Amino acid sequence: MITVRNLTKKSKEGQDILSKISFQAGDGEFIAIVGASGSGKTMLLRCLAKQEKWDQGQYIYNNQDITSLNIFEAYRLKREWGFLNENPDVDPNKDALKNVLDSRYQHMNWFRKLTRTVSQDEHVFAMDYLEKVGLLDKGRDKVAKLSGGEKQRVAIAKALIKGAKVIFADEPMKGLHPDAQARVMEDLRSVSTRDNGTVFCSLSNLDLAERYASRIWGLNGGRIVLDINGRRLTPRERDMVFS
Repeated sequence: MITVRNLTKKSKEGQDILSKISFQAGDGEFIAIVGASGSGKTMLLRCLAKQEKWDQGQYIYNNQDITSLNIFEAYRLKREWGFLNENPDVDPNKDALKNVLDSRYQHMNWFRKLTRTVSQDEHVFAMDYLEKVGLLDKGRDKVAKLSGGEKQRVAIAKALIKGAKVIFADEPMKGLHPDAQARVMEDLRSVSTRDNGTVFCSLSNLDLAERYASRIWGLNGGRIVLDINGRRLTPRERDMVFS
């Protein structure tokens, strides 16, 4: 469970970028964040992922106040969270399997971390996660040769294998073919429905949000002006978000 109270983020000039945002989000939710350009979608994700400092507000994660964290608490939290960018965080010079295994080393003993060797069990484990995102047949392919959608799905597998319980995805569909967009959205939805994780995903494509998300937030002027279960927005609701 995630609880946020009065999240406020200001610009250097003192203007509100995000203003008094409050919500609760539970396990198994796929939350799409929609809004016009400049509405604050990316900043909200970065604040929630603790990649940006807040000017005000309280952050509760699994009954623990994480508003302020020391370096050790931040490292532990990073192991439980995944962040997906428009440009997937993958190594183009390695194959898909080695990319996924790179996220698994943190769970191995010091010798395997140092030597970068993996057991047969870890190898099979990584292949299982590639299969979850539909890339079992691409495990030995260099990432540089994969399509944009396939690279994004490798990034999702990397987040899942490290044990991410919360995934923050910032415009992960940009530049992807419609078929690839659908597959990535299905993979993200599976994180919530199959793995009971929580997904926050900013989207410019409202249709994708309406089709795949279990919950939709409409952001306008740095505020959540709409918070509904996933469905097609009414004309009035669209005006609230995009006017």
